[in-house]
Amino acid sequence: MKEEQKKPTLKEEFKAVNKKSNIIRLAAMMRPYIGQLLLCALFVLVVNAAELLKPMIAEIVIDDFLAKGIVKTENMSIAILGMIYFATIVIGSAFGIAQARLITRISQKILDTMRNKVFDKILHLSTGKLDKFGTGRLITRATNDVETVNEFYSDVFLSLFRDIFLLIGILVMMLIIDWKLALVAFTGIPFIIALTFSIKKRIKENFKKVKVTTGKINGFFSENIQGMRIVQVFNGLKEKLKEFRQLNDEYFKGTMTQVMLHSFLRPTMEMINELVIALLVAYAYNGISGGVLEVGVLYAFTNYTKQFFAPINDLAEKYSTVQSAFVSTDRIYELLDDNETENSYEGRKDVDIQGTIEFKDVWFAYDDENWVLKGVSFIIPKGARAAFVGTTGAGKTTIINLITRNYTPQKGEILIDGVNVNEISLHTLRSSVSVVLQDVFLFTGNIRENLEMGVAKSDEQLTKALEAAQSKDISFDTAVTEQGLNFSTGERQLISFARAIASEPKVLILDEATAHIDTGTEVKVQTAINEMSKGRTMIYIAHRLSTIRESNIIFVIKNGQIAERGNHNELVALGGEYASLVKHNA
Repeated sequence: MKEEQKKPTLKEEFKAVNKKSNIIRLAAMMRPYIGQLLLCALFVLVVNAAELLKPMIAEIVIDDFLAKGIVKTENMSIAILGMIYFATIVIGSAFGIAQARLITRISQKILDTMRNKVFDKILHLSTGKLDKFGTGRLITRATNDVETVNEFYSDVFLSLFRDIFLLIGILVMMLIIDWKLALVAFTGIPFIIALTFSIKKRIKENFKKVKVTTGKINGFFSENIQGMRIVQVFNGLKEKLKEFRQLNDEYFKGTMTQVMLHSFLRPTMEMINELVIALLVAYAYNGISGGVLEVGVLYAFTNYTKQFFAPINDLAEKYSTVQSAFVSTDRIYELLDDNETENSYEGRKDVDIQGTIEFKDVWFAYDDENWVLKGVSFIIPKGARAAFVGTTGAGKTTIINLITRNYTPQKGEILIDGVNVNEISLHTLRSSVSVVLQDVFLFTGNIRENLEMGVAKSDEQLTKALEAAQSKDISFDTAVTEQGLNFSTGERQLISFARAIASEPKVLILDEATAHIDTGTEVKVQTAINEMSKGRTMIYIAHRLSTIRESNIIFVIKNGQIAERGNHNELVALGGEYASLVKHNA
């Protein structure tokens, strides 16, 4: 029996992360849009130039006109300066809008590419890796983490782009106007740097915890919504609510820590800002009273100081989002960097599968050396009807998973028509081997889409498949709701049977496929199977022995080994495990 996957710790959650700089990773995604980014840079320069000009224009008005009590000089007037000021605002706003629209367009293209990469990666993960990541963690990476990176590009990156250029411009303007006052204004920078780095690690670690908890919550919702009928039938509502509250409390504590750190950072920045302005006024007082410093210069400096701290405050406010984006980038690339993926077209494509299956001393374990199969060997000839029986956990379904290469054995060989399955491309292998499972999954859409599964088939093929599955009354255009819940359990089983037949496989595997079909329908389906089995290899896994009596060979699996083999009459005559099963099923 497959063992439950151990839940990863916080360190294990991130230990596989490529240590390449997150900034480099995020920047690399923008490489295809370098031309548009340069245009954005030009827009930023215009916007920031407008911001830098406004205090300078005000300084000229105060010192050259208002302080002297005049409204016009030989070359300039207050009216002209007012028009220049207004034009500066309009131009800055227009280019700001253009920049915002362009950077948003770029960010959405990047995220579109990222979402496609994440889902494509999930599609090609091996079954073992899917089990390791779990539904919740994969959903979190494909939704929450990608959305967090979206916030970085559409909001934070825009601010970074603008604020860095603005800071440089302000520094230059302040040094040009009065370098001594500039040095006074810069006294707050060391405190800001010390404050930011003092809480950097704590913010990042807290975001890691929040992301892990989010994955748990997504997994919890996915699992319990699908299993809600079981929860209700067994009156497990209170227990499940208690489990959710524990997860929700864990998330609440993480987000409250985030709010606390964020709420501490912004007001502290504001306080440093006001203290620096107060220091500027105190320092400039003697200069103004002594006639050395003009009022307009102090006004301009006060505005530049506010402008200087505004982007710093903005960056401080966005710092938590930046850290969250870095953590999300780690998690997304943990998935994208994983090398254990399946390439459907890698391997031999020239193998014309006929259906002879052979296991040679196959050993397999899901976890370490807790062997589920122990030295299993058998041959199923082309066109034969074989069955595997045994108690739950004996290893029957594992054999099916190995034939379809959902897993790879640690020891031994699995051959189809004399070719090792590891050498055959997955596309070729799975195009020739169809499986009908006990637990049926139908996708939202219609019956045709569920039968074709992306591979176009003729109406004739689909009609024959539905007839074989005793479902000829179902229309191709019949809608299928989520998980096919608008059909009964038995109907879903029959549709999955038709889906397998529609692909015209050389090997058809029925894993407890008639478990949810009533006895009357089972007789009809068995007749169809008898017809469909001509020229095909059929493999059954069943507890209902009535479905396997006519098999050419029956394998009895016990403790991961083949305990008995033979046809029905031979095994009954043997008086062993199979005979005991027949007796209990009588």
